[in-house]
Formats: sequence, structure tokens, C-alpha cells
Amino acid sequence: MSTPASRTGLLAAGNFIVDYVKLIDYYPGEEMLASILSEQSANGGGPFNVLCDLSRMGAAYPLEAAGLIGRDATGAWIREQCAARGVNTDRLLPAAEGVSTSYTDAFTVASTGRRTFFHQSGANAKLSPEDFDFTGVTARVFYLGYLMLLDTLDAIDAAGRSGASRVLERASAAGLITAADMVSIENADFARSALSSLPYVDHFILNEIEAGKLTGTPLRDAATGALHAQATADAARRLIALGVRKTVTIHFVEGAITADSDGGLFHQASLQVPPETIRGATGAGDAFAAGLLHGIHEGHDIQTRLLTAVCAAAACLADPTPSGGLLPLADCLALADKFGVREPVL
Repeated sequence: MSTPASRTGLLAAGNFIVDYVKLIDYYPGEEMLASILSEQSANGGGPFNVLCDLSRMGAAYPLEAAGLIGRDATGAWIREQCAARGVNTDRLLPAAEGVSTSYTDAFTVASTGRRTFFHQSGANAKLSPEDFDFTGVTARVFYLGYLMLLDTLDAIDAAGRSGASRVLERASAAGLITAADMVSIENADFARSALSSLPYVDHFILNEIEAGKLTGTPLRDAATGALHAQATADAARRLIALGVRKTVTIHFVEGAITADSDGGLFHQASLQVPPETIRGATGAGDAFAAGLLHGIHEGHDIQTRLLTAVCAAAACLADPTPSGGLLPLADCLALADKFGVREPVL
């Protein structure tokens, strides 16, 4: 088995989705009408977004996709988009006949950038541990996303473990650095399913809503919406204690906090992006993850990873699609000087 240092590349697995992104004038109540100002198709789902982001950022290492897509025009579109970005799709498998490719209708309010999603799980719901074979994989990092939006992988088996935990364990045993993130969703097994994967995750990435659900501690004030920064730091430390092997990174609008297994705590404020330049926040969390994963692959220190991540997230805001705003890495990093950084959260 080769060591991570002798490997190169990122293998991103899990949700491959087509986002039908619609820019609207306002979000209507039931039985009311809103106007669609523009619409376009775009990549969606953590792995697909991360791969597209890293390609646009100019990653100089191999990018590979793994998952299930339908035998339909939408699935063919995903393969075409990956090919155009230099992403290998040999491990992006065809689902059974009649199973469609997953898609999401993403509505973004033009004036605020706030997003609402309607999701059809399709082939992603069928992805199982049996669809993963790490034989011959030479990537350094294995990224799995999103936990809690992969029905079969999220299911708990008789031993009390999720399918995702089995996949992550096998990836780790094959010599890969493992990373995972998750999605905000209501699910009766949310905590049990997600927590079963943590002992097989080197780097866990999630937002403050998800971290609050996993730890049972709301991380924003219910009345004001203000972030409880110290509680967020404590939540990151608790997730390390629950089994994550190296780092837990919790990201939020105001920035991000990372706790590591050596007891370290790191924080990075987000950029002060002018509101008038924001075209949408769809994919901003995945852009953050792409920046962080790049730093992990390249062996950067945690503070450098966090700065890269918030700069990638800031670049994402310039376009309503998940990856359209991403820039070459140097240009992403230059946004920190262009816009400045918020006040520290801690």
C-alpha cells in the first residue's frame, strides 16, 4: 500500500447532480407568483462542484469522479462537463436502467442571494458500498459528500454503521487521506448515521447548522441569528473527541473555525464582499471545501488552508451558479486584499 505522500490527485465521490439555477425576483408564499429573471443548468452536489471548482482554480494534480448517474441525457451532460474540465470519469458508473440522474431546482433571490432547493435524489440514492473499488486508485485525497444525501450510504446496517463509514474505512485502508462533508437535512437518523463515519474521516467539513445538529447545541442565537463563536469552537473540539482523526472545520457566513487532534484551534474571518457584487451563494460551501481540500492535498498549514477556503467561497459569490465565479487560485487569493477581511469571530 502506498502512502499519501507518494500519491497525487483528488478522488471526489458521492452526489453528482445537475442544478437548474433560477434567479427570481423574490421568494413567494404558497399560491403566489414570482418572476424568473434568468435560468441556466450547472454542476451540483459536493463532489461535482469541488471538482469543477478545483479545475477552474488551476489544480495541477489529477481530478477523478466516482458515483452513479443515470443512462440519460442529464447523465451524459455530467460526463461532458467533467471531460471539458479534465476530470476522469472512469469511476462514475451508470445506474440501472430506468434510474434517472439526480437534479435540483435551485431558486436564488436576486436582491439577497438567499437560496431554496427542491431536490430529486435519483441515482445518488442508489449509490452503495459495492460501487466503490479502490484497486488501482493513486489519488492522495478521497472526498465523500454529502453525508445525509446518499440514501443507501446513509442507511445503518445491523452493526450500527452506515454504508458511508464502510467506504471511508476502505479508502483509508487503501492509503488515501479521507475527507467528508454533509448536508443540512431533516432525518431521524441524522446524528447516528453521520457520527458512525467519523472514526474513518481524517478531515471533516460542515457548516454551523450541521454541527449544531450533530452536537445537540444550536450555534446561532434563535432571536438575533448571531453566531455563538465559542460554542462553535467547542462543537469542533467535540467532533474531534467523537472520532475525527485530524481536523474538524466548521464554516459559516462570518468565517470558519478548525479544531485539530493536537488540541489546536484556528479561525479565519470571511472576506468583506460588497453586497452589490454578490450574484448568488449557491455552491459557496462547496467552494470553501474545494479551497480547504486543495490545501490538504498540497500539505499547507491549517491557517493557509482556511484563507484559501474563504477566498474561494468569496469568488463563488460572483456568479449564481456553483462554480461560475471561481478564478485561478492566485486571483482567488487576491480577493483578500481587494475586499478585506471581516473582524475575527474569536
